[in-house]
Amino acid sequence: MAVLTAPAAPLSPALPQAAGPSCTLQRSGSLWQLGIEAQELTTAIGQLAQQLEADDEDARAQALAELEAALLAEEGNKAALAAKADATCWVIEHLRGQAAYRQQQAKRLSDLARSDVGRADALEESLVLVLTRLQPAATRFSFPNHELSSRKSQAVVFDDEKALDPEWLAVKTTTQPDKAAIKEALKGGQQIPGAQLLSRRSWRIH
Repeated sequence: MAVLTAPAAPLSPALPQAAGPSCTLQRSGSLWQLGIEAQELTTAIGQLAQQLEADDEDARAQALAELEAALLAEEGNKAALAAKADATCWVIEHLRGQAAYRQQQAKRLSDLARSDVGRADALEESLVLVLTRLQPAATRFSFPNHELSSRKSQAVVFDDEKALDPEWLAVKTTTQPDKAAIKEALKGGQQIPGAQLLSRRSWRIH
C-alpha cells in the first residue's frame, strides 16, 4: 500500500500522509497491490490539489510539498505497474503458446492412435477371415497366450430409408433461438421479452 507520511498538518482521514518532498512506497510487488496503490495515489493527489485552494499560505505550502511527493510516488508506481503488467503479458503469451503446442501434439497423437486402431482392426479382420475359412462353424479360437471369441447379435440395416412407410418413422422436433434475427431486431430498437443486447469489450495481447 502506498503510504505518505506527514508530521503535523492534518489531512482528510482517507488521505495518505507525507513529510516534506519525500514519499516512501511499501510495495508488495503483486499486480493487484500495485493497482490498489495507483488508485490510492490518484485519490491522494486529487485531495491535495483541492487543498492548494486553502486561504492559509502555510497550508498551501504544505499541500504543495505533499503533492510533489505524491506525484513522484505516482510516477514510481506507474513504472512498477507497467513492468509488472508487461511481465504478466509475457506469462499469458507463454501459457497460450504452450497450450497451442500441446494441442498440436494432442492432435498428432490422436492421429497416430486412430491409425493404430485402423491397422489393428484390419489385422483382426484378416485373422478372423483366415480362421473362419478353415473352421466355418467355430465360434471361438484358443491360442497359447490369447483367445478369440465371438458373440451373436442382430442389427437393422436400411437399404433405403425413404422407402419406409411413415408408421416406421420417428418424428423429432427441436427449436432454438434465432440469434441473428433477434440481434438485428434488438439493434433496431425492438423490445423482445426474454432477450437483451449486451455490449462487450474483448482484449488481446499484441
